[in-house]
Amino acid sequence: MDRMSASKSSSSGADDPVLLAIVQKQLDHITRQMGWIMTRTARSPLFSESHDFSCFLGTTKGEIASQADGLPIHSGAGGFALRAVLDAFGDDIESGDVFILNDPYVAGGNHLPDWTVVRPLFVDGKLAGFAANRAHQSDIGGGAAGTYNPEATEIFHEGLRLPVMRLVERNKLRRDVQQMLLLNSRCPDLMEGDLGAMLGSVRIGANQMEDLLAGLASSRGTDYLDAVIEYGERRMTRAIAALPDGAWYGEDGSDTDCFGPIEVPIKVKLTVEKGALTFDFTGSSPQTKGFKNSSIANTHSAVYVAVASFFDASVPRNGGTFRPVKIIAPEGSVVNPIAPAAMTMNTVFPSVEIIHACWKALAQTNPSRACAGWGKGVSGISSGRYENGRSFVLYHWHASAGGGAVDGRDGFLQGGNLPTLAGRIMPNVEAYERIYPCRIHRHELRCDSGGAGQFRGGPSADYDCEILVPSSLSVLAEGLHRPSGYGVHGADWGAKGTMIVQEPDQESASVPQYGIRHFSGPVRVVIQGTAGGGWGQPMRRSIDRVLRDVRDGLVSVDAARAQYGVVLKPGHREVDLAATNALREKAR
Repeated sequence: MDRMSASKSSSSGADDPVLLAIVQKQLDHITRQMGWIMTRTARSPLFSESHDFSCFLGTTKGEIASQADGLPIHSGAGGFALRAVLDAFGDDIESGDVFILNDPYVAGGNHLPDWTVVRPLFVDGKLAGFAANRAHQSDIGGGAAGTYNPEATEIFHEGLRLPVMRLVERNKLRRDVQQMLLLNSRCPDLMEGDLGAMLGSVRIGANQMEDLLAGLASSRGTDYLDAVIEYGERRMTRAIAALPDGAWYGEDGSDTDCFGPIEVPIKVKLTVEKGALTFDFTGSSPQTKGFKNSSIANTHSAVYVAVASFFDASVPRNGGTFRPVKIIAPEGSVVNPIAPAAMTMNTVFPSVEIIHACWKALAQTNPSRACAGWGKGVSGISSGRYENGRSFVLYHWHASAGGGAVDGRDGFLQGGNLPTLAGRIMPNVEAYERIYPCRIHRHELRCDSGGAGQFRGGPSADYDCEILVPSSLSVLAEGLHRPSGYGVHGADWGAKGTMIVQEPDQESASVPQYGIRHFSGPVRVVIQGTAGGGWGQPMRRSIDRVLRDVRDGLVSVDAARAQYGVVLKPGHREVDLAATNALREKAR
């Protein structure tokens, strides 16, 4: 308290790094409390089981002060939403108001299923900041249950579009707006509870942030928010300044527009100059027919994910961190489409390609920090009705992709899609079988899928789920045709995925990368997920690590020998050191 009191006498806390660290930690703790409220009070398994939401705090200028809880692809673009609220309502923002938005063209949204709820907070009667929650809804209408509509060619096919609207006015819920939202969902029972959880989380977040700012200095509390953001900017500027100035290039892409094979490249030119980064996507593919176009907010967020994960983990992750980052995204391209391009899938697959392209360019500035690629997902959404007639929407997330390795660490096991950085949690199998009309016959890590390396790529899963009632399946299987988890520094790529469906008394059938299938009775959805790439030469991997992987079922005995040069004794519980050393010596 003595240090805090002393700092109040200065114009801001910017000169006291200890106090700034304390304030940042307090802000981060508030966002985590908001997340705990969501997981404990929301109805949808997307929130209570999978944590597909993000809580963040912002300033009166629309910059993020804390994004410690949730998925980086959500909160990285949170500033766009806050600034949209400020632009839409300006001085007409009152205590007790709560705003809601989702539209990527007019409201700072990333894609339609992610609804952002924003509550302003006040200190001494003056606007002092915002508490916000961006959460992926179970269903918001549109042409396919679960809102991921692989047949969409316009945003109008993807669900309800929300400009910035007041959902709560001076602490009174607008029932007309709530009714409109519920009427446009196939799962209104879930949505009603989930909206309540979101409103509760931002109320608690706003109250606690008000207390924090008032405790710092009632007349200058916002100075401390500015100070932590400026500190983030200074740290990132110093980190960039350690890189050599110059220009580097990276490229990734897709092989489909959701309707047929077509190359969709994402190209980036990275310029490093005077402590700043410029990512120029000129030369990338024009916007596509399908729903894999990336909104400008989502493109910024994906670049921020790449930058934040490349540099030291001690660098703060707030709005100031990304001030030295400039993004050039030509209009009409896949990274900045013109309305009414469809884009619901943008937080998943285009984001992976943007991050991969940026990582490849960044790795040339400091190869030791190179990040291996993550697998692209192979998944789907089953929908139908319970016996009582109520709709269900089941996300097949249990075969999510494995993560790429980095120097010193293996890739995340079944870590979810890359833009979440493993922040999305795999749902509990037993909970799924209790909630949905399904039986999960198999869910285990996929052997020999992670890219071999000194540090191994993360494996995905083998997944076999039977839907017990008539249903429709939206197929979202980008990773079917070719591997995407690239290896670095001599490591191998992770495995590509597979997906089949099988009806009773019929042969199993493969599926396209995208499409909708309808089934009149039970059906099994069988997926082998995609895996991450490795880092470094496989023959340099620790022998003990290889033995552990074999014992854990992640690497087979044959792969241990062929890829890693590790020979096991009969019984496969011990290493034959003499044979191993001889084999590795021969491979050099």
